[in-house]
Amino acid sequence: MAAADDAGNPPALILAGPTCSGKSALALALARDLRGTIINADAMQTYRDLRVLTARPTAAEEAAIPHALYGTRAASDPGTAASWRAAARDAMAHAHEAGRLPILCGGTGLYFAALTQGLAEIPDPGPTARAEARALLADQGPAALHARLAEADPATAARLRPTDSQRLARAWEVLRGTGTGLAAWQAGPALPPAPYRFFAVRLDPPRPALRDAITARFAAMLHAGALDEVRALRAQHLDPALPLMRAHGVPELAAHLRGEITLADASTRAIAATMAYTKRQATWFRHHDLAPIAQTCIINTRIDNPEQFSERILAAMQNFLHMPVDAPQHAP
Repeated sequence: MAAADDAGNPPALILAGPTCSGKSALALALARDLRGTIINADAMQTYRDLRVLTARPTAAEEAAIPHALYGTRAASDPGTAASWRAAARDAMAHAHEAGRLPILCGGTGLYFAALTQGLAEIPDPGPTARAEARALLADQGPAALHARLAEADPATAARLRPTDSQRLARAWEVLRGTGTGLAAWQAGPALPPAPYRFFAVRLDPPRPALRDAITARFAAMLHAGALDEVRALRAQHLDPALPLMRAHGVPELAAHLRGEITLADASTRAIAATMAYTKRQATWFRHHDLAPIAQTCIINTRIDNPEQFSERILAAMQNFLHMPVDAPQHAP
């Protein structure tokens, strides 16, 4: 349960879980029932360039229910958990001022941790350090950058996989730009948790259900214009190490557009990459508490009937929200 000193804080709902587990549909159902504002907590959905390929809410869904932090970032902006945290706190405050419940929905565990547990306050490394990190990554590859980081900052390198190019570049730019390693910064004073009482719903569906859903959704994405989105993204001639350039489906469809693989092969590889990512997401959520959480509800199935689960979650949230389960619904 939440700590006693959290009792006076306003409530907020977290919907967390792997890609394609049904979070967005559940968020819409709950937002209708609870007069909520859906706030994006998925790193890739913050970008405006790939609405289809990142499965952002449709224009009709955004018109029906207030949404925030979707499609707000340019593809050239790598973003940080700190910048998302600040934007999320603003969006939550605006929601409460409007008499709405903040519903944070997404699959980026670091974002939830930054909001509910606090975050190390790291100075901006600056453009020179960022450019150096990207150049090293492009010229030498992630394994070589990891080796260099292990010599210069072994504490940080020990936490990172040699294949994790985004985090390796971030660690190198912080070291070079601030003179202090990322692990040392993270061990220092942190920004405090956001002043809210959090109720978490964690989706943890079985992997066969996820695979079927991901396969069907990728086919639907292709039909809805995902290939054109990647073609337009390539036309910007962006750094391939940027996060959006490595979003699931982008490297594979880009390879197809370059004539290197067939569309069928690109689809197979994109689905496999997405499945591997959902495994990492599920592992993260199982091993990290989203403290301070007032209560957590775990759903071990994919959400195919969001209205049914909305009723179940409303019952679980009854005491948390201090409202009757059969409270009248509100118009958005």
